[in-house]
Amino acid sequence: MIRYLYAVTLGFVSLAIPLRAANRPHVGTDRQNPVVWTNEDLERLHGLGLISIVGQIDQDKPKPPTLHEEYVQTQDPEWYADEAAGLRDELEHRRAELDRYRQGLQDARSLEDMRSGIDLYDGDVGITPEAGLEILQRRVSETQMDLDALEDLARRNDMSPGTLRGQ
Repeated sequence: MIRYLYAVTLGFVSLAIPLRAANRPHVGTDRQNPVVWTNEDLERLHGLGLISIVGQIDQDKPKPPTLHEEYVQTQDPEWYADEAAGLRDELEHRRAELDRYRQGLQDARSLEDMRSGIDLYDGDVGITPEAGLEILQRRVSETQMDLDALEDLARRNDMSPGTLRGQ
């Protein structure tokens, strides 16, 4: 009997809930006239961070430079001239260093007085005179390869041959 009474009560409650919900107004439908939003309303809500507007273009902000307006250093002849000048100076310095080292080795072999020395500790340690000579030759070769790579890049970017000489 209690089960029967419980089942009937549950049945009435389950019928009453949807009927009551159907009679109540739903959220946002309690107004009879539709709301028209103006640009001022949207700007006010956007300023408060309540909405976000998609697809709007700001005319006040300057446009970012396009790809064609950006500075590209590989298209700048002055950049090539500066880079080449630096590499040529470094190459000249390294060749002079190599020549001084060779002269020092020659002086040592002929038992003459050796007055100058070369710092071989710049990233490498020369254990023997021949190893020191190899280190300096490798430095000259690396600098020459950097200069050749810069010349190749200039050629691929249609720079005139005189650009690397600063002409």
